[in-house]
Amino acid sequence: MKNNRELTVWVKGYELTLEIYRITSSFPKDESYGLTAQIRRAGVSIPANIAEGCGREGDAEFARFLVIAMGSSAELECLFLLAKDLRYLNAADYELLSGRLTSLRKMLNALIQKLKSDRGLRSSIHRPPSAISLQPKAGS
Repeated sequence: MKNNRELTVWVKGYELTLEIYRITSSFPKDESYGLTAQIRRAGVSIPANIAEGCGREGDAEFARFLVIAMGSSAELECLFLLAKDLRYLNAADYELLSGRLTSLRKMLNALIQKLKSDRGLRSSIHRPPSAISLQPKAGS
């Protein structure tokens, strides 16, 4: 089990989430249950999945949760663009959030690739546990 608070990628994800909450507090009130909530959920999902992966046993499970966090980051990228185009995010805030998100995505990708290369996890990271067969391959 890893301590998520010791991982720079978790710290950056957590900081991004705090910034998201700060910035989205100025969004229109009629978006409270719409775009504001969706951006916040996607933002929270990143450090939460990193933390949950740290609490799991083994690098394969950790890597799967990092992949989920990466998916949330892709969703967030789309939501930031939408908020900017709807003029809920000004240009400076959009650039700040997008820049932090891009940096975070690079860190997530690097960690996923490291885990894959260190442990030979290529085939199991993207499949749910039920799809991972414990049966020997034919001819083994």
